[in-house]
Amino acid sequence: MRDDGGAAPAGPAEPAAPEAEEVDTPAGPARVTWHRAARPRLVLALGHGAGGGVEARDLRALAGTLPGHGVSVALVEQPWRVAGKRVAPAPGTLDAGWRAVWPVLAGEGLPVVSGGRSAGARVACRTAGELGAHAVLALAFPLHPPGRPERSRAGELLGTGVRTLVVQGGRDPFGRPAEFPKDAEVVEVPGGDHGFAVPRRGAGPDAQEAALAVITASVREWLERE
Repeated sequence: MRDDGGAAPAGPAEPAAPEAEEVDTPAGPARVTWHRAARPRLVLALGHGAGGGVEARDLRALAGTLPGHGVSVALVEQPWRVAGKRVAPAPGTLDAGWRAVWPVLAGEGLPVVSGGRSAGARVACRTAGELGAHAVLALAFPLHPPGRPERSRAGELLGTGVRTLVVQGGRDPFGRPAEFPKDAEVVEVPGGDHGFAVPRRGAGPDAQEAALAVITASVREWLERE
């Protein structure tokens, strides 16, 4: 309370505690962990890669930051991860799992930005048009297999039909920022590899936090234009 007896101005509303729910899919149960904003205007759905889960540093950073800026973040674990398997299934199975989860994401009644990292980014790109995604966020998009630039997946990235942002590590062996098509919107994370880890040698103690700050700030600014 203020000294004059009036109510103190309300500060920013605190995001809600994370909530997890399972969703049935043709490949088994998927899991959605919600990091909801107190007053959301968008939902950002993020899928994981083929070599890890939603504990990836970039996904955790976005889930921890964006709800404070009006964006609810839904971290989506594909059925193979929920089942404890180590090897991701074929792309078609990943797409089917994402499609099955989509009604839950859209059920918030808000525009849904479809996103993910690595293989999850490819899923988001391939399914954006049919699912009616508001936009696509592609983190560490695997433009090509390491050392095989001729096997480009640029068609998936450019075929979303909606605004698409790529956030890419400067030394990602699956495609460095300069390798992407000129008409792609790309943000570079200096020194970042495919997992956005930065080299420890020669870097300051805050280098990793600085790299994550590039990711969260660039995505937040991009979403503010949505």
